[in-house]
Amino acid sequence: MLNLPRLPLLDNLKGYQGSWLRSDISAGVAIAAVGLPSAIAYPAIAGLPPETGLYASITPLVAYALFGPSRQLIVGPDAATMTVLAAVLTTVFASSAGSADRVTAAALLALIVGMLCLIARLVRLGVLATFLSRPILTGFFAGISLSILVGQIKRVTGVQIESDGLISPILELLRQAGSIHWPTLVFALACFALLQVARFYRSPVPGPVIVVFVAVLLSYLFDFEGRGMTVVGNIPDGLPTFVLPRLEGLPIDGLLTGGAAIFLVSFGSGVIAARSFAALGGYRVDPNRELSGFGAANIAAGLFGTFPVTASDSRTAVNFAVGGRSQIASLVAAGTLMVVLLFLGDVLRILPVAALGAILAATALSLIDIDGLRRIWTVNRIEFIFALIALWGPIGLGVLNGVVIAIAATLVYLILQTMYPHDAMLGRIPGRDGFYKLHRVTEARPVPGFGACMVQDSLLFYNADYVRERLEVIAESLPKPTRWLVIDASAIPQIDSTAADMLGELQSDLKNRGVTLGLAELHTDARALLERSGVVEKIGPGMIFEGMEDALDAYETKYGRNDGQPTGSVEIKPDDHVRTGGKNGQA
Repeated sequence: MLNLPRLPLLDNLKGYQGSWLRSDISAGVAIAAVGLPSAIAYPAIAGLPPETGLYASITPLVAYALFGPSRQLIVGPDAATMTVLAAVLTTVFASSAGSADRVTAAALLALIVGMLCLIARLVRLGVLATFLSRPILTGFFAGISLSILVGQIKRVTGVQIESDGLISPILELLRQAGSIHWPTLVFALACFALLQVARFYRSPVPGPVIVVFVAVLLSYLFDFEGRGMTVVGNIPDGLPTFVLPRLEGLPIDGLLTGGAAIFLVSFGSGVIAARSFAALGGYRVDPNRELSGFGAANIAAGLFGTFPVTASDSRTAVNFAVGGRSQIASLVAAGTLMVVLLFLGDVLRILPVAALGAILAATALSLIDIDGLRRIWTVNRIEFIFALIALWGPIGLGVLNGVVIAIAATLVYLILQTMYPHDAMLGRIPGRDGFYKLHRVTEARPVPGFGACMVQDSLLFYNADYVRERLEVIAESLPKPTRWLVIDASAIPQIDSTAADMLGELQSDLKNRGVTLGLAELHTDARALLERSGVVEKIGPGMIFEGMEDALDAYETKYGRNDGQPTGSVEIKPDDHVRTGGKNGQA
């Protein structure tokens, strides 16, 4: 009998209880209510019509419900992803004179993001979720939020702003102060204040829902459109339809690179959201399986004429708060929004754009994690600097370039973390087995004539020179005459060819000083590389040991116990140009 693969939804519904259905239906309606304002507002960030946001809140929810692994995660439009999408679309249309529209380009980008998710799933690249560190993402999202805030100037003032960046648009607004449409600005500020009041008093009805209801009601009663306030306008009353977007007139290279940028940011932020809510729900998230869910959601988005999506913090939070138990809540939310499209399009038509600007501004402010930045400053000042670099990227160089800045900052941070490996001198405690770090264990004493040290990190091309300098300093500081210097390599997981050459050269230098170099407890891959490079043969197989105890036994067999050498402690002076905090003999 042919065994067909089961949909993840069926696995998630195992053990489903009938009593949960009421909670799932309530959660689905609440998700739709909370998602409606952002579904209408977010497309404006990328210059897309409001209905695309509604479509992005329907078909991707169904796709993730069918193929996603999480019981409670809700996908949909995301402010950070939309801002990156806006930058990609701007770049694509700046280099293309074709006839394609922004909706088609956005749908193609959603397809590309979905395919990248599935490819990454096949090759198990879920590790990409941890590629952008939390400090980098905290800074990046803060920069994104400031970009979103600046982008709302036109919606809340009615003034067309051409400048980019953070300060220039504000200065341009001041120069055009006479063009401000004051009723629009006052109404936007009132909506923003209403959102803050709802948040402060923990309103059971979400603030954006209240603002949309009040804004539509006032717009109907006082004819805001007739008084010069911009409204959303006509929203198609049909359901999203299947359509394969055409590539004609669009640059494939720009779409591919832009899709990769959206994929990295949306998947990184999506998995962080998934992990955060999984911790609340008491279960674990598999990033590789999430790639399947996100891939299906984005492919569905592209095939139904909308834009890339990812996990939605606000919608998932509502699902948790109301008590949603399964992805049935997503299906109910999608069905509710279908009803809105079919029957409430005329009502949403008169929604003032200023209200959407206020919702987006409030959303942007919520993305700025002040407590997170403060904690990073307290825990690690270097990480805080990189968070600021990631924050500056979207503001100073544009959102798309900001993605590159965030990735580059991550790479630089990773390199800095491993550029200066820890090292420590080792010694013995009389009457006890094993070796101990001299700077941490006061009872430990160096073994006469037997220099022992530990290096704690991979030896790679960019830190090989530093490690050689440190080992030469150690060799110079050893009591005379020390016959052997044995490196405990148990904490060296990797060695590359550059580091292998360095060890070979170090062996020659030490030999000229009358000191024999030895290596103990090499990892299998590291030893294999040293054998292929000829370093093991140069050092001598007799100086490669399974452990430090074996090395000491070999030394004492050859020279005798104590060897008549002094037992004073070894002093290694720190290298001033290297940062402190565990380096230079402080491993």
